[in-house]
Amino acid sequence: MSSVGGITNGNNNLQLFSESSKTNDGDELSDSPLVVGPAGREGVKVSLSGAGLKKSSSVAGRDSDIDESGLPQSVKQILKMIRKLQQQISEKLAELQAVMVDKRLSPEEAKVRIGSLQSDLAMLNGGLLSANASLVKAMRQEGLTPEQVMKASALLMKS
Repeated sequence: MSSVGGITNGNNNLQLFSESSKTNDGDELSDSPLVVGPAGREGVKVSLSGAGLKKSSSVAGRDSDIDESGLPQSVKQILKMIRKLQQQISEKLAELQAVMVDKRLSPEEAKVRIGSLQSDLAMLNGGLLSANASLVKAMRQEGLTPEQVMKASALLMKS
């Protein structure tokens, strides 16, 4: 597995926002039809249902401590990804336990579903290992202070 959620083993492909809006020549992309300028061009309107609003606010609230940490953006992104992977692992473990106690399944069905869930768990764990390695690399590249390293570690443990 070489890539999980945009983070690869060797490169996390993160780019500063100010760099991402420039071409190789350094020219602004303001003439591009894909870039909406401050002129207030109207775009697509999206409206969420009550359930959608609740879910989006709970996701935003879950990571608000990371957003407010004052850490570099690359470190914040990786911390959020680690939380997401940990949540997915917890969900898969719960599914695995449910399948193991489900008496309605035949032994063959249970074996197939357990194997599939174990495979998913192995993939998620590999992604988590990769994300943790990317976090260490990003923290070194950003030259975090000891206080920032402790803050990132605390946020990681809170996950």
